[in-house]
Amino acid sequence: MARTVPAARHGLAGQAPTLADVAERAGVSRQTVSNAVNNPELLRSATLQRVLSVIEDLGYSPNRAARNLRTRLSHQIGLCFAPAQEGTANATMDRFVHSLVDTSREAGYHVLLFAAAEDPASSYDELLRSNAVDGFVVTDTFAGSPETAWLAARRAPFVAFGRPWSQPEVTHPWVDVDGAAGVALATAHLVERGHSRIAWIGFHKGSFIGEDRRSGWCRVLADGGLPTDGLAARVDDTVAAGREAAAALLEQASPSAFVCASDTLALGVLHSLAERGLRAGADISVVGFDDSQAAQLIPGGLTSVRQPLEQVAVEVVAALQGLLAIPRASSSGVLLEPSLVVRGSS
Repeated sequence: MARTVPAARHGLAGQAPTLADVAERAGVSRQTVSNAVNNPELLRSATLQRVLSVIEDLGYSPNRAARNLRTRLSHQIGLCFAPAQEGTANATMDRFVHSLVDTSREAGYHVLLFAAAEDPASSYDELLRSNAVDGFVVTDTFAGSPETAWLAARRAPFVAFGRPWSQPEVTHPWVDVDGAAGVALATAHLVERGHSRIAWIGFHKGSFIGEDRRSGWCRVLADGGLPTDGLAARVDDTVAAGREAAAALLEQASPSAFVCASDTLALGVLHSLAERGLRAGADISVVGFDDSQAAQLIPGGLTSVRQPLEQVAVEVVAALQGLLAIPRASSSGVLLEPSLVVRGSS
């Protein structure tokens, strides 16, 4: 007569299921069960799903620490860290990394920073092959970025900070901030202050992030019956580009306020105003995006949209914990709302 496999979820005290129980029920070897827990990329999809199904049915947990996390040796999360960009005020990644490190530590993980090689996939491949990390956080989700597709093809656990803009059908977990909502807050703030000619300076048309943020400006002005024609510019994300775009718009369109896709571009606007003897907030209002340190330190302060990066880190780590759980927990995209920090420039 076949032996009855004990199941902890059925309340059989003192008879927690073992690795051998899972192997017997799934009809596989003990090594296959171990691979399903520790190295799922080594198994065929059908075999992995069969073993994971038995693990879930029996309530098997490799050890106490792995009830919620799949146990690995490294307890490290890999994050590819790009070099600082010259000529910009963007320090968003600095805030995010600090928050990610704190949140990961509370979950029992450390963050391993690594630089991208000339071939980005090779950096990830080296860490995967050496079992140096348990999963990755990916921040480069722009159009054509190969990292997410490469990791997904190898079934490596990862969570993206940023939406899969060009591939909405993908199923990997992601966390992002609603840029359109943030710019809508900024634009509505200026409308409430009595502005009717509000200019937009954003990123080039190929930027999904830039176009998403621009849509918030368009929506608020359209709802209020206010003009947009001739009041927008798409440029590189540099102070110099923001300065030149502001100069052209001031000469050609006579706006009373600017909304910018970044604090970097907003700083360019402030330079252009100063060159003309105009005062931000008194003569022309200016709002940026990211609430960088520069926004907080300039005289009078720059009004800016602040991303909730601390909450982004919490959601990213939670999603990664779900991917590393036994059984793996499903996770969809999370879109967070930003806030507006009002200072003297508006």
